[in-house]
Amino acid sequence: MYRYVAYIDEAGDDGLKVIRPIDNNGSSEWLIISAVLVRAERESEVKQWVKDIQDGLWRHNSKILHFAKLNENKKLFVCNQLANLEARYFVVCSNKKNMRGYNNPFAAKIPSKNWFYCWMTRILLERVTNFVNWHSIKETGRPHKLKVEYSNRGGLSYSQMSAYYDWMRLQGENTFIKSGRMYWDVLEYKLLKVYSAEERAGLQLADIVASSFFKACDIYNTGSCDTRFAKLLNPRIAKYKDQPLTKPSGYGVKLIPSLKAANLQTEQEEIFRYYGYPNQWWDPGSSNLRSNRPES
Repeated sequence: MYRYVAYIDEAGDDGLKVIRPIDNNGSSEWLIISAVLVRAERESEVKQWVKDIQDGLWRHNSKILHFAKLNENKKLFVCNQLANLEARYFVVCSNKKNMRGYNNPFAAKIPSKNWFYCWMTRILLERVTNFVNWHSIKETGRPHKLKVEYSNRGGLSYSQMSAYYDWMRLQGENTFIKSGRMYWDVLEYKLLKVYSAEERAGLQLADIVASSFFKACDIYNTGSCDTRFAKLLNPRIAKYKDQPLTKPSGYGVKLIPSLKAANLQTEQEEIFRYYGYPNQWWDPGSSNLRSNRPES
C-alpha cells in the first residue's frame, strides 16, 4: 500500500514564550525537524542498519542510538555511517528569536496542540512529498503512497497530528499559514503513525540527523557550534530531483527565517553557507522566508 517511509524527529523545543539568548532561562534558540526517507522495500533493513552502527561503537551499552549521549568520536562515526545508507535526509531549521511571545488568533482554530511543531512539520513534508511524488512518477509513471512515522519525544499524539492535517486539507491553502504545496496524493492518514525511538530504529536515525544540525548551529544549549557532524551527512542530504550539481539549500536543508533575517552569529551561519545559502535552489513560496511567523 506504500512505497516510501519517512521517519521524523526533532532537536530543540517548540517553546515560544521565552527564548534564548533573549531570555537567560528561555527555551532553545532553535527547533530543528528532520526526516529520514527510505524505500518501503528497505524498511525491514533499517533495524539492522542501526544494529550495525551500534556494533561499531566501542562500549556502547545503550539499547538505542541517541546523538546527544555520544562522545565526539562516536558522533563522527555514526554520521559517517549515515552518509552511506540508502536513504535521503531532510531538515528544517527554525531560528525562533523573532517568534518570542508570538500569538496568532488563527492558530487557536487548529484542532491540535503544538501548532508551531505542526507547522514546521508541514514545511518538512512539503519537501518530502515533493521528492516522493517526483521519484515515484519517474519510476512508475504515477505517485505512490508515503508512510510517515513520528517520534513521540515531544509529547505528540497521533490524534493531534491527524487532526491538524485533516484541518489543513479541508481548508486548502486559505489558512492562516502562508504555505507552499503539499503533495496530498502521496499522503494517507492511515499511514501516519507515532512511535517511541525504542520501537522504531528509523527514528533513531532521524534523531542523529536533527541533532547533528542542532549541534552545527546551536551555541546556548550545547556549547560552541560544531559543523563536522552535519557536513558528513552531505552525500545523503536531499536535492531537488536529485540534481547532482545543485545545492540542498531550500530543499534538503531549509532555514527559516532567511539567513539575513535570522541575525545569526558567524559560526552559526557556517553550516547553512556550506549547504548553499544565502541562495535557495528550491522554494515553493512557503514558510514566509523573512520570518518564522505565519501570516493571517
